[in-house]
Amino acid sequence: MSADRLFTPFTYKNLTLKNRIVMAPMTRAKSPDGVPTQEVVDYYSRRAASEVGLILSEGTVIERPASKNLKDIPNFYGEAALREWKKVIDEVHRQGGKMAPQIWHVGDSRMSENYPAEPMESPSKMTLADIEATIAAFAASAKSAKDLGFDALEIHGAHGYLIDQFFWDVTNTRTDEYGGKTLNARTKFAADVIKAMRAAVGDDFTIILRLSQWKGQDYTAKMALTPAEMEGWLLPLKEAGVDIFHCSQRRFWEPEFEGSDLNFAGWAKKITGQPTITVGSVGLKGDFLSAFKGEGSQKDDLSELLRRLDREDFDLVAVGRALLSDHQWVKKIKEGKTGELADFSAASMQVLY
Repeated sequence: MSADRLFTPFTYKNLTLKNRIVMAPMTRAKSPDGVPTQEVVDYYSRRAASEVGLILSEGTVIERPASKNLKDIPNFYGEAALREWKKVIDEVHRQGGKMAPQIWHVGDSRMSENYPAEPMESPSKMTLADIEATIAAFAASAKSAKDLGFDALEIHGAHGYLIDQFFWDVTNTRTDEYGGKTLNARTKFAADVIKAMRAAVGDDFTIILRLSQWKGQDYTAKMALTPAEMEGWLLPLKEAGVDIFHCSQRRFWEPEFEGSDLNFAGWAKKITGQPTITVGSVGLKGDFLSAFKGEGSQKDDLSELLRRLDREDFDLVAVGRALLSDHQWVKKIKEGKTGELADFSAASMQVLY
């Protein structure tokens, strides 16, 4: 199938992209004590110069205690870190690219017993004052994104991190207004975060929300078991101010519900009417978990992805590991040089190239 559809422009509100390819956010943890370096500037600049339509940064954290679980995850607050992020976006723009920071709080997801030293925040441990301060911190980072000149922002609401922990009944056992027996009821924290961020950036600035059914704690988890439950989940988030839903699956080709071959992004677009991004092993035949075993190096021919894009199941396509191994992936696909694509290497997960 022709890849031409991938290279048509996309416009929504203030955001105009040259093509439909998005660089997925991938944790790099190469910013010493939260401050990006020139190496980080160069890493994103290479992707912008190689025609990625929209670059989503690695997760960048808000100003809250224990908002990150590795010390070199970048901050999106504080003079030192924001000064360096300004260099990143200026260089991305100089190369003709567009970029959005992914704004994040990891919640109760410790990766080491030694870091962070302070207690981690989670739905069950946070007071109402903690929740209010966290919402304010998300809004402050949103305002910084716009002030620095970024083209959009993404909120990380997936994969078992703080916002997702509020969605999931396993991790949200609150009995107040931020809890609830239904997924619909448990959207309140996310909706309040989105409303505050929307107020901080205005109506025309594009807000993307990344969501997933699966969790880092449980790869088989599924919160919305029916389209009706998904409607109760997504519509309050749309109403709160989400423009684009970034729908994370381990494998984009898997159907979300029985009786239809629509994937998560397809259902999200059908339910909300909003643009969606699909993601999950695009350009690779193995899913992302195999990457940590050094597997997943076979290149996918993209035919199934293009079939769904031509059918307008979704609007944008996020590419992760394939862009780590080959920063010219987009140009090679555009020019039909698929035989020159670099195989995925697990080593690329550990370096900035």
